[in-house]
Amino acid sequence: MRAPPKHLDLREIGRRLRAYRLGARVSAAALARKLGVSRAALYRIEDGQMIKIEVLERLARVLGTSLPSLLGAGVEYHPRALSYFSRMQQLESEAERIVAHFNPVSYLLTSDAYSQSMRMMLEESVPADPRVRPTALAGARAVWQILEARKRAARIRRPAIVNLVGVPEIERLLDIGLVGRLDLPEAERARRRLAACREVEHLAELMEHEPFGAQIGLIEDTLPNVTFQLFYAGPEVRLAVSPFRLGELPNVRFGVATVTAAREAVSLYEALVKELWARSLRGRAGARRLLALAGASRAASARRLARAPGRSATRASPRAAAQAPRQPARPAR
Repeated sequence: MRAPPKHLDLREIGRRLRAYRLGARVSAAALARKLGVSRAALYRIEDGQMIKIEVLERLARVLGTSLPSLLGAGVEYHPRALSYFSRMQQLESEAERIVAHFNPVSYLLTSDAYSQSMRMMLEESVPADPRVRPTALAGARAVWQILEARKRAARIRRPAIVNLVGVPEIERLLDIGLVGRLDLPEAERARRRLAACREVEHLAELMEHEPFGAQIGLIEDTLPNVTFQLFYAGPEVRLAVSPFRLGELPNVRFGVATVTAAREAVSLYEALVKELWARSLRGRAGARRLLALAGASRAASARRLARAPGRSATRASPRAAAQAPRQPARPAR
Protein backbone atom coordinates (compact mmCIF):
# COMPACT_ATOMS: atom_id res chain seq x y z
CA MET A 1 0.00 0.00 0.00
CA ARG A 2 1.20 3.50 -0.80
CA ALA A 3 1.89 5.96 2.00
CA PRO A 4 1.42 9.68 1.32
CA PRO A 5 4.57 11.71 0.59
CA LYS A 6 6.47 12.62 3.74
CA HIS A 7 6.15 16.37 3.17
CA LEU A 8 2.36 16.24 3.63
CA ASP A 9 0.95 17.32 6.99
CA LEU A 10 -0.93 14.23 8.19
CA ARG A 11 -2.58 16.16 11.01
CA GLU A 12 -4.05 18.67 8.55
CA ILE A 13 -5.23 15.85 6.30
CA GLY A 14 -7.02 14.31 9.26
CA ARG A 15 -8.63 17.63 10.15
CA ARG A 16 -9.86 18.13 6.60
CA LEU A 17 -11.22 14.60 6.56
CA ARG A 18 -13.19 15.24 9.73
CA ALA A 19 -14.64 18.46 8.31
CA TYR A 20 -15.78 16.67 5.15
CA ARG A 21 -17.26 13.83 7.22
CA LEU A 22 -19.21 16.24 9.41
CA GLY A 23 -20.37 18.09 6.32
CA ALA A 24 -21.70 14.85 4.85
CA ARG A 25 -23.40 14.15 8.21
CA VAL A 26 -21.85 10.68 8.33
CA SER A 27 -20.91 9.20 11.70
CA ALA A 28 -17.45 7.77 12.25
CA ALA A 29 -18.97 4.31 12.74
CA ALA A 30 -20.94 4.48 9.48
CA LEU A 31 -17.94 5.72 7.49
CA ALA A 32 -15.69 3.04 8.98
CA ARG A 33 -18.19 0.36 7.91
CA LYS A 34 -18.24 1.70 4.34
CA LEU A 35 -14.45 1.58 4.24
CA GLY A 36 -14.20 -1.83 5.87
CA VAL A 37 -12.03 -0.55 8.73
CA SER A 38 -12.59 -0.21 12.45
CA ARG A 39 -13.91 2.99 13.99
CA ALA A 40 -10.67 3.22 15.99
CA ALA A 41 -8.71 3.11 12.74
CA LEU A 42 -10.79 5.94 11.30
CA TYR A 43 -10.22 8.04 14.43
CA ARG A 44 -6.48 7.44 14.08
CA ILE A 45 -6.68 8.77 10.53
CA GLU A 46 -8.56 11.87 11.71
CA ASP A 47 -5.96 12.34 14.46
CA GLY A 48 -3.22 12.53 11.81
CA GLN A 49 -1.63 9.16 12.38
CA MET A 50 -0.55 6.86 9.56
CA ILE A 51 -2.67 7.28 6.42
CA LYS A 52 -2.56 5.20 3.26
CA ILE A 53 -3.22 6.78 -0.13
CA GLU A 54 -5.57 3.93 -1.06
CA VAL A 55 -7.70 4.62 2.01
CA LEU A 56 -7.77 8.35 1.24
CA GLU A 57 -8.88 7.65 -2.33
CA ARG A 58 -11.78 5.57 -1.04
CA LEU A 59 -12.60 8.21 1.58
CA ALA A 60 -12.72 10.91 -1.09
CA ARG A 61 -15.16 8.88 -3.18
CA VAL A 62 -17.43 8.09 -0.22
CA LEU A 63 -17.47 11.73 0.99
CA GLY A 64 -18.03 13.22 -2.47
CA THR A 65 -14.75 15.12 -2.65
CA SER A 66 -11.38 14.60 -4.34
CA LEU A 67 -8.04 13.26 -3.22
CA PRO A 68 -6.28 16.63 -3.90
CA SER A 69 -8.83 18.36 -1.66
CA LEU A 70 -8.22 15.89 1.17
CA LEU A 71 -4.45 16.25 0.72
CA GLY A 72 -4.68 20.04 0.65
CA ALA A 73 -2.92 20.05 -2.72
CA GLY A 74 -3.98 23.44 -4.06
CA VAL A 75 -7.56 24.21 -3.09
CA GLU A 76 -10.04 22.54 -0.74
CA TYR A 77 -13.59 22.58 -2.10
CA HIS A 78 -16.53 22.47 0.32
CA PRO A 79 -19.95 22.04 -1.35
CA ARG A 80 -21.71 21.85 2.02
CA ALA A 81 -22.01 24.68 4.53
CA LEU A 82 -21.62 22.28 7.45
CA SER A 83 -18.33 21.01 6.09
CA TYR A 84 -17.09 24.55 5.45
CA PHE A 85 -18.02 25.91 8.89
CA SER A 86 -16.50 22.85 10.55
CA ARG A 87 -13.29 23.68 8.73
CA MET A 88 -13.58 27.31 9.87
CA GLN A 89 -13.87 26.09 13.45
CA GLN A 90 -10.61 24.17 13.02
CA LEU A 91 -8.75 27.12 11.50
CA GLU A 92 -10.03 29.55 14.13
CA SER A 93 -8.88 27.24 16.92
CA GLU A 94 -5.25 27.98 16.01
CA ALA A 95 -5.39 31.42 14.41
CA GLU A 96 -3.82 34.33 16.27
CA ARG A 97 -5.35 36.82 13.85
CA ILE A 98 -8.40 36.69 11.59
CA VAL A 99 -9.26 39.18 8.85
CA ALA A 100 -12.87 38.74 7.76
CA HIS A 101 -15.46 40.13 5.43
CA PHE A 102 -18.87 38.63 6.10
CA ASN A 103 -22.31 39.76 4.96
CA PRO A 104 -23.41 41.67 6.90
CA VAL A 105 -20.96 41.17 9.81
CA SER A 106 -18.64 38.51 11.23
CA TYR A 107 -20.63 36.06 13.35
CA LEU A 108 -17.85 36.05 15.93
CA LEU A 109 -18.62 39.72 16.73
CA THR A 110 -22.41 39.49 16.90
CA SER A 111 -24.40 39.90 20.11
CA ASP A 112 -25.89 37.12 22.22
CA ALA A 113 -29.34 38.10 20.94
CA TYR A 114 -28.19 37.55 17.37
CA SER A 115 -27.53 33.90 18.15
CA GLN A 116 -31.22 33.16 18.66
CA SER A 117 -32.17 35.35 15.71
CA MET A 118 -29.75 33.37 13.55
CA ARG A 119 -31.31 30.09 14.58
CA MET A 120 -34.76 31.47 13.79
CA MET A 121 -33.62 32.77 10.38
CA LEU A 122 -31.96 29.49 9.46
CA GLU A 123 -35.08 27.51 10.32
CA GLU A 124 -37.34 29.97 8.49
CA SER A 125 -35.21 29.71 5.37
CA VAL A 126 -35.82 25.97 5.06
CA PRO A 127 -38.28 25.21 2.22
CA ALA A 128 -41.72 23.85 3.07
CA ASP A 129 -41.41 21.01 0.54
CA PRO A 130 -41.81 17.83 2.66
CA ARG A 131 -39.38 15.99 0.40
CA VAL A 132 -36.45 18.14 1.51
CA ARG A 133 -37.60 19.89 4.68
CA PRO A 134 -36.59 17.30 7.35
CA THR A 135 -33.05 16.94 6.01
CA ALA A 136 -32.65 20.68 5.35
CA LEU A 137 -33.95 21.58 8.81
CA ALA A 138 -31.56 19.17 10.50
CA GLY A 139 -28.71 20.59 8.43
CA ALA A 140 -29.62 24.18 9.34
CA ARG A 141 -29.66 23.32 13.04
CA ALA A 142 -26.31 21.55 12.75
CA VAL A 143 -24.82 24.66 11.10
CA TRP A 144 -26.17 26.82 13.93
CA GLN A 145 -24.54 24.56 16.52
CA ILE A 146 -21.19 24.89 14.75
CA LEU A 147 -21.58 28.67 14.60
CA GLU A 148 -22.30 28.86 18.32
CA ALA A 149 -19.34 26.64 19.14
CA ARG A 150 -17.13 28.94 17.07
CA LYS A 151 -18.42 32.03 18.88
CA ARG A 152 -17.89 30.48 22.33
CA ALA A 153 -14.37 29.38 21.42
CA ALA A 154 -13.48 32.83 20.05
CA ARG A 155 -14.61 34.49 23.28
CA ILE A 156 -12.30 32.20 25.24
CA ARG A 157 -9.27 32.39 22.91
CA ARG A 158 -9.82 36.05 21.94
CA PRO A 159 -7.97 36.07 18.61
CA ALA A 160 -7.38 39.44 17.00
CA ILE A 161 -10.28 40.02 14.57
CA VAL A 162 -10.33 42.60 11.79
CA ASN A 163 -13.82 42.85 10.28
CA LEU A 164 -14.63 44.72 7.06
CA VAL A 165 -18.30 45.77 6.88
CA GLY A 166 -20.07 47.27 3.86
CA VAL A 167 -22.58 50.09 4.39
CA PRO A 168 -24.91 48.80 1.61
CA GLU A 169 -25.05 45.43 3.41
CA ILE A 170 -25.95 47.15 6.67
CA GLU A 171 -28.68 49.12 4.90
CA ARG A 172 -30.05 45.90 3.42
CA LEU A 173 -30.03 44.27 6.86
CA LEU A 174 -31.95 47.18 8.36
CA ASP A 175 -34.44 47.31 5.50
CA ILE A 176 -35.22 43.59 5.42
CA GLY A 177 -34.79 42.77 9.10
CA LEU A 178 -33.59 39.57 10.75
CA VAL A 179 -35.78 37.23 8.71
CA GLY A 180 -35.32 33.92 6.98
CA ARG A 181 -38.13 34.56 4.49
CA LEU A 182 -40.13 37.56 3.34
CA ASP A 183 -43.72 36.32 3.71
CA LEU A 184 -43.99 37.13 7.42
CA PRO A 185 -46.82 39.31 8.81
CA GLU A 186 -45.97 43.00 8.65
CA ALA A 187 -46.03 43.37 12.43
CA GLU A 188 -43.46 40.59 12.73
CA ARG A 189 -41.35 42.12 9.95
CA ALA A 190 -41.36 45.42 11.83
CA ARG A 191 -40.17 43.70 15.00
CA ARG A 192 -37.42 41.95 13.07
CA ARG A 193 -36.27 45.29 11.66
CA LEU A 194 -36.05 46.62 15.20
CA ALA A 195 -33.98 43.55 16.12
CA ALA A 196 -31.67 44.41 13.20
CA CYS A 197 -31.39 47.95 14.57
CA ARG A 198 -30.25 46.59 17.91
CA GLU A 199 -27.60 44.46 16.20
CA VAL A 200 -26.27 47.43 14.23
CA GLU A 201 -26.19 49.45 17.45
CA HIS A 202 -24.20 46.62 19.05
CA LEU A 203 -21.74 46.85 16.16
CA ALA A 204 -21.53 50.62 16.64
CA GLU A 205 -20.70 50.10 20.30
CA LEU A 206 -17.88 47.73 19.35
CA MET A 207 -16.55 50.31 16.90
CA GLU A 208 -16.64 53.13 19.41
CA HIS A 209 -15.07 51.28 22.33
CA GLU A 210 -12.86 48.86 20.36
CA PRO A 211 -12.68 45.93 22.81
CA PHE A 212 -9.40 44.05 22.99
CA GLY A 213 -8.60 42.27 19.75
CA ALA A 214 -11.51 43.61 17.67
CA GLN A 215 -11.12 46.17 14.88
CA ILE A 216 -13.94 47.09 12.50
CA GLY A 217 -13.72 49.05 9.28
CA LEU A 218 -16.88 50.44 7.68
CA ILE A 219 -16.74 50.65 3.86
CA GLU A 220 -19.15 52.91 1.94
CA ASP A 221 -18.74 50.91 -1.29
CA THR A 222 -20.50 47.69 -2.22
CA LEU A 223 -18.23 44.81 -1.23
CA PRO A 224 -17.94 41.41 -2.94
CA ASN A 225 -21.01 39.17 -2.70
CA VAL A 226 -18.82 36.30 -1.54
CA THR A 227 -17.30 36.47 1.91
CA PHE A 228 -13.67 35.80 2.73
CA GLN A 229 -11.43 35.23 5.72
CA LEU A 230 -7.68 35.20 6.18
CA PHE A 231 -6.41 33.03 9.04
CA TYR A 232 -2.94 33.81 10.41
CA ALA A 233 -1.34 31.08 12.53
CA GLY A 234 2.38 31.68 12.87
CA PRO A 235 3.93 31.65 9.40
CA GLU A 236 0.90 29.88 7.94
CA VAL A 237 -1.84 31.91 6.22
CA ARG A 238 -5.00 30.35 4.82
CA LEU A 239 -7.66 32.01 2.74
CA ALA A 240 -11.30 30.89 2.90
CA VAL A 241 -13.84 32.16 0.36
CA SER A 242 -17.53 31.35 0.78
CA PRO A 243 -20.90 31.93 -0.93
CA PHE A 244 -22.76 30.99 2.26
CA ARG A 245 -24.65 33.81 3.96
CA LEU A 246 -25.32 34.28 7.69
CA GLY A 247 -27.32 37.49 7.65
CA GLU A 248 -30.91 38.18 6.69
CA LEU A 249 -32.28 35.64 4.18
CA PRO A 250 -29.43 33.24 4.99
CA ASN A 251 -28.09 30.66 2.58
CA VAL A 252 -26.47 27.54 4.02
CA ARG A 253 -27.77 25.10 1.40
CA PHE A 254 -26.23 26.01 -1.96
CA GLY A 255 -22.75 26.97 -3.04
CA VAL A 256 -19.14 25.83 -3.05
CA ALA A 257 -16.66 27.32 -0.57
CA THR A 258 -12.90 27.09 -0.96
CA VAL A 259 -9.89 27.07 1.36
CA THR A 260 -6.33 27.53 0.15
CA ALA A 261 -2.86 28.46 1.31
CA ALA A 262 -1.72 29.37 -2.22
CA ARG A 263 0.58 32.37 -1.94
CA GLU A 264 -0.84 34.14 -4.99
CA ALA A 265 -4.44 33.95 -3.73
CA VAL A 266 -3.46 35.03 -0.22
CA SER A 267 -1.43 37.97 -1.55
CA LEU A 268 -4.29 39.21 -3.75
CA TYR A 269 -6.73 39.21 -0.87
CA GLU A 270 -4.20 40.83 1.46
CA ALA A 271 -3.83 43.65 -1.09
CA LEU A 272 -7.63 43.99 -1.25
CA VAL A 273 -7.86 44.18 2.55
CA LYS A 274 -5.11 46.83 2.66
CA GLU A 275 -6.94 49.00 0.13
CA LEU A 276 -10.34 48.66 1.83
CA TRP A 277 -8.95 49.25 5.31
CA ALA A 278 -7.23 52.46 4.19
CA ARG A 279 -10.59 53.80 2.90
CA SER A 280 -12.72 52.66 5.83
CA LEU A 281 -14.42 54.58 8.61
CA ARG A 282 -13.19 53.41 12.00
CA GLY A 283 -13.70 54.13 15.66
CA ARG A 284 -16.16 56.89 16.55
CA ALA A 285 -16.58 58.02 12.95
CA GLY A 286 -17.78 54.57 11.95
CA ALA A 287 -19.95 54.27 15.06
CA ARG A 288 -21.68 57.57 14.26
CA ARG A 289 -22.42 56.39 10.73
CA LEU A 290 -23.93 53.14 11.97
CA LEU A 291 -26.02 54.89 14.64
CA ALA A 292 -27.41 57.29 12.06
CA LEU A 293 -28.45 54.36 9.86
CA ALA A 294 -29.96 52.49 12.80
CA GLY A 295 -31.78 55.57 14.06
CA ALA A 296 -33.45 56.22 10.71
CA SER A 297 -34.41 52.57 10.39
CA ARG A 298 -35.74 52.44 13.96
CA ALA A 299 -38.05 55.38 13.30
CA ALA A 300 -39.31 53.83 10.05
CA SER A 301 -39.87 50.46 11.78
CA ALA A 302 -41.81 52.11 14.58
CA ARG A 303 -44.09 53.78 12.03
CA ARG A 304 -44.63 50.47 10.24
CA LEU A 305 -45.39 48.71 13.51
CA ALA A 306 -47.89 51.40 14.46
CA ARG A 307 -49.74 50.88 11.17
CA ALA A 308 -49.57 47.08 11.21
CA PRO A 309 -52.78 45.08 11.85
CA GLY A 310 -53.00 43.46 15.27
CA ARG A 311 -50.67 45.93 16.93
CA SER A 312 -52.75 46.09 20.10
CA ALA A 313 -52.34 42.35 20.63
CA THR A 314 -48.64 42.61 19.99
CA ARG A 315 -48.19 45.48 22.41
CA ALA A 316 -49.05 43.27 25.36
CA SER A 317 -46.72 40.45 24.32
CA PRO A 318 -44.22 39.67 27.11
CA ARG A 319 -41.71 38.44 24.53
CA ALA A 320 -41.86 41.72 22.61
CA ALA A 321 -41.55 43.68 25.86
CA ALA A 322 -38.54 41.64 26.93
CA GLN A 323 -36.82 42.27 23.60
CA ALA A 324 -37.47 46.01 23.59
CA PRO A 325 -34.39 48.19 24.14
CA ARG A 326 -34.11 49.79 27.59
CA GLN A 327 -33.11 53.12 26.16
CA PRO A 328 -33.42 54.81 22.76
CA ALA A 329 -30.58 54.66 20.32
CA ARG A 330 -27.97 57.36 20.74
CA PRO A 331 -28.25 60.11 18.15
CA ALA A 332 -25.50 60.46 15.60
CA ARG A 333 -22.86 62.89 16.73
